[in-house]
Formats: sequence, structure tokens, C-alpha cells
Amino acid sequence: MSAALSSSLYISPKKPSCPEQSLSTKPTTIKTTLHSHPLFSVADQAVTLQMKEKILCLELMGIDSGKALSLNPFLRSASLDSVEAVLNFLQSKGIYPNDLPRILGMCPKILTSDIRTELNPVFIFLSSDLHVPENGFRRVIKKCPRLLISSVEDQLKPALFYLQRLGFKDLDALAYQDPVLLVSSVEHTLIPKLRFLESIGFTRSEAIGMILRCPALFTFSIENNFKPKLDYFMCEIKGKLESLKEFPQYFAFSLEKRIKPRHLESMERGLELPLALLLKSTDEEFEQLLQQTKPSPVVNV
Repeated sequence: MSAALSSSLYISPKKPSCPEQSLSTKPTTIKTTLHSHPLFSVADQAVTLQMKEKILCLELMGIDSGKALSLNPFLRSASLDSVEAVLNFLQSKGIYPNDLPRILGMCPKILTSDIRTELNPVFIFLSSDLHVPENGFRRVIKKCPRLLISSVEDQLKPALFYLQRLGFKDLDALAYQDPVLLVSSVEHTLIPKLRFLESIGFTRSEAIGMILRCPALFTFSIENNFKPKLDYFMCEIKGKLESLKEFPQYFAFSLEKRIKPRHLESMERGLELPLALLLKSTDEEFEQLLQQTKPSPVVNV
């Protein structure tokens, strides 16, 4: 449906010429635009006028209205004016109109968030605690839209405090590269993963060092990532924990598409490569490594 509505002028897909310029029309104009749209008149007559307006408003922005309403039931009772106020606020913070479909599609709860008590505190946190300048807001929010639906006091500040205690000192890296860590639960996500690394034989300082070198370790599933890759490393590669401590990025590579195929190919060639060389090499570089050694002779039994 969104494709059929892409010609709407509700929100321009172009970059704003001036940060202060509002890119959405006034509420009355929005409603006039929606009511005049051909799909408005053919909508189910059982659907209320306000609901029709919101559905078309979402679709005009390229957002799946069905998914948005399913993920955020409060959207059903929200007024179109309140939704527009949120859109205007986000744009006033530097978010471009063509960013909104992805941001709001991922987190439709934003559309019914309170500007004063929920959204604005997030931008204050970015500015005061992470030292993100106003012209950097867009980059951070695009990287992690979930920031906008996270409580500053209950989630963002506790996560930042914990990460800084571990040794995360580069605020720019946290803001622009790994903001997902800030929306991760300290109790249910960060601490359990650190403890898992300790449980397999690393000291606490070694585990912390691995995470500081590869922050993505905090984002991987213990059951679906750590355990199967660790099992393959210990049983098939027959590696030592020291190798994982030196190259924790091992857990960032696909087991089926990268680790297994490359390990098997190198073994067939009789090559024992360091993890970093085995996995970080491009396909061309890896092929050159394989060519350095002839295939092991096959013995017919």
C-alpha cells in the first residue's frame, strides 16, 4: 500500500534546507490531504475517521500501518495531532523525513511517546552524558532507534555507568558505533555474557579485555552464538583459549558460512592458520594462502 502512496507530499524525502524548517504541513492541511486521497474513500466504512487518518498518515510515510498498530496498540487511541507533534519534534532534532520510515518502523512506540518526559530526556542524555553535538543526533538515532524508547534513568544511565566501570572510555565510540550497548539490560544481558566468558576459563580481567577489544561480544546470544562456536573451536579446531583471548572477533564470524568452510579448506591443504588470518582474510587473500600448499594426498582404503 505504501508504494501506491509514495507520491504524497505529506513529508518530503529531501534533506531540509534549514534545520529550523518544519517539513510537515499544518494539521488541517494533513487532514485535507488525507481526506482527498483516493484510498481514503474506499477504506472500510467501519473504520473510524480518526483511524483512517492515522492509517493513511503512516502509509504515506512508508510505514506498515498494520505492523505499527500491532506493535503499539496505544497508536489506536492517539490523536493525529499528537502524532504530528512527535514527527515535528524529531525533525527539530535533525532527523530527516526519509529517516522516519525505518526509525518508526522499527520502534512505532516512538509515535505515542511523551515529548517532554520521554523523548526530550534522551536527547539531553546524548548531549550531556555522551557529549554528542546537536548535528550528531541524527547519526546516533539512525544507528540505534531504540534509544528513543529507552528510559534515561532506568536504562541508559545505568548501562553507561556499568560500561564505564568496565573500562569503556571512548564516548564517541559508544555513541556512534555501539549505542546498542546502552539499550541492553545490565542485569539480563551484559552481566550474564561477561560471566559466561569467565565460566569457560577466562579470568574476569581477561574477559573484560576481550569485550573492550570487541564490544559486539555483548550483543551475541549465549545459546545461538557463543556455545556452538566455542564447541566447534574446542572440538574441531582444537584451539586454545589463548587464541580466543587474542582474537575475540572469532565470535563475530558466521559459523556455517565462514568458520567451518575456511577451517575445513585449510585443513585439507595441511595449513594451520592463526584465527585472525583464517577469518579476516578476504576470499582472494585466503585463496592465495591455500595455493601456498598443495592438497594433502588422498589415500584410498
